[in-house]
Amino acid sequence: MTLFIESIASSVAEGVRATRVDGVPSTLFGADGIITEITNILLFVAGALAVIMIIVGGLRYVVSGGNSSAVTSAKNTILYAIVGLIIAFLAFAAVNFLLGVLSPESQSGADWTNV
Repeated sequence: MTLFIESIASSVAEGVRATRVDGVPSTLFGADGIITEITNILLFVAGALAVIMIIVGGLRYVVSGGNSSAVTSAKNTILYAIVGLIIAFLAFAAVNFLLGVLSPESQSGADWTNV
């Protein structure tokens, strides 16, 4: 029975190794980890959306024609985009801090499971 379980585990491990592709992160934490990659992508998306909303708010401000409610709405769009950008950067800093604390490199002798 033990030999059967070992052969299954070996087959599964061989299958996992066969699916790895060059350039794809194989660890969860650390500088080249999956969570770091996801965080970087989400920060890029949040930053791009904030810049787009700042541009939209600026265009709305320009075409408001002096209408006070349109000007206020445009200013609020710009303000909320800037606040969202600040929150995204703070979240990025918090996630990077936590990843630094949880990374295998910072834990000497810890048993970490990698994908």
